[in-house]
Amino acid sequence: MSRVAVTGGAGFLGSHIVNKQLSKGNEVLIVDNFSSGSEENLKDLGVEGKCKVITGDLRNYDVAKKSLKDIDTVYHFAAEVGSVDYLHGSAWRELDALQANIVIDANVFRACRENNVGCVVYASSVSVYPFEKQLGSGAVFKEEDASEHVSPEGGYGWSKYLGEIQMDMMAESVAVGNARIFHAYGENIYIKPDRSQVIASLMRKAMNYPREDFVVWGNGEQRRCFVFIDDTLDALDLLENYVKSKKKALAVNLGSENEVSIRELAEMIVKISGKEIPMKFDASKPTGMISRKPDLTRIRRELGWTPTTKLQDGLTRTYKWFLARSERSSDLP
Repeated sequence: MSRVAVTGGAGFLGSHIVNKQLSKGNEVLIVDNFSSGSEENLKDLGVEGKCKVITGDLRNYDVAKKSLKDIDTVYHFAAEVGSVDYLHGSAWRELDALQANIVIDANVFRACRENNVGCVVYASSVSVYPFEKQLGSGAVFKEEDASEHVSPEGGYGWSKYLGEIQMDMMAESVAVGNARIFHAYGENIYIKPDRSQVIASLMRKAMNYPREDFVVWGNGEQRRCFVFIDDTLDALDLLENYVKSKKKALAVNLGSENEVSIRELAEMIVKISGKEIPMKFDASKPTGMISRKPDLTRIRRELGWTPTTKLQDGLTRTYKWFLARSERSSDLP
């Protein structure tokens, strides 16, 4: 049995990692300030009460050092995350994301070093890749692209790039894995309107229609690749096992190669809702990048992983969860 800490363990990805680690028979600790995570996420997965929870802000180094004492493996998923507008809506928001995440990462990584943690798996992002390339169509990224032309997407992207740099510097004495996650989704996605990302935002609008108009930001032609939570967890598990056994750092793209336009995504969600919903497009709203597709050559070669969940199936499951959560939650207006 290993002792595993999950920072951000009450959030979307973190709560699922907690559930996965418990199913493996490990002792699990959650560290979360509950700014975007929730007890409901833990209840939904049936893990509430099965692990220790420390409520604390990892921007405070004492919280990080005390929390990660006597821990074997850390899944570091705590971060300031959110929608395009939440992270990139102004220069101040860019700066807030950069500063908050740099402090969180520095504290966690220092605490891991001082507490002799053996393995760290880090939630990095597609945002580490060159910003300019994502503004055009047909952008496909290999892992080496991040360092060949360093130009991450805004404050959030820079924070994740610098997080990976710190991870690489720890690799002499710690097994480290960087997962560059391309748009994961599934049960427990963040659904509040203040910073929900595109799938949750569109599902909320579909559920609320006709009380709320179904408005798609931009013209709907921007393209994304979405990876379901079950596939994401399988990849993270393989990444942890790989870096522990090989005793070397590994950064991998974690996502799907099946692209879909936001217009097509919206049409799928409307169909799943079973409603007759007219779509409106608002070009005045921020739309994010035009395209961002992962090259999965490395993760197939090194980990033997490829996603298997079809987008239609994953969206259907997520929407059913969305409806169930809305019936018992105050998260939705």
